[in-house]
Amino acid sequence: MKINADIFKIESNNVAPSRGKILISEPFLLDATFGRSVVLLIDHTKEGTMGLVMNKEIPLLLNDVIKDFQYLESIPIYKGGPLATDTLFYLHTLPNIPDALPVSKGLYLNGDFDILKTYILQGNPIEGNVRFFLGYSGWDFDQLHQEIKENTWLIGKGDKQSLMNEEVNNMWKKSLKKLGHKYATWSRFPQIPSLN
Repeated sequence: MKINADIFKIESNNVAPSRGKILISEPFLLDATFGRSVVLLIDHTKEGTMGLVMNKEIPLLLNDVIKDFQYLESIPIYKGGPLATDTLFYLHTLPNIPDALPVSKGLYLNGDFDILKTYILQGNPIEGNVRFFLGYSGWDFDQLHQEIKENTWLIGKGDKQSLMNEEVNNMWKKSLKKLGHKYATWSRFPQIPSLN
């Protein structure tokens, strides 16, 4: 049976990348960091683009990195990307953290870490409110536009609810399904078809 190759052509890439949108990788991208990934765009300017991979957990807990947190519930860390992997970033829903960068409605990046630390040590909920990342993803302006033109990425809307609460193992599939029936079909294809 012959498959219609048009099913893998991206139809919605006339959407421009911008802060707060998400990049959703095409289904056959074989890359340890970006394969089956959802990347939240933190900034997109003529100087370049910064994003955080939202759905790649690493085998390290924040509790192991920050001594003050060692007796708290387990706090996962995500692989934000291949750049500055020794730098901790945090995405949160807390509007009262000074110096935080607004990313989209109700989502902020970084800010005064001492205030965030106090919030956590007071027993406030972390899940759904704060996510921690080591490293970030970055592209030159032309590089990202070229990858979009090559159909490496779909551009979608990132909403606070799904980005902060979605089970990371299902985030890529659910992000595709929100874009319509054609992309929902993509979510069912194996990453390496020859292994099917």
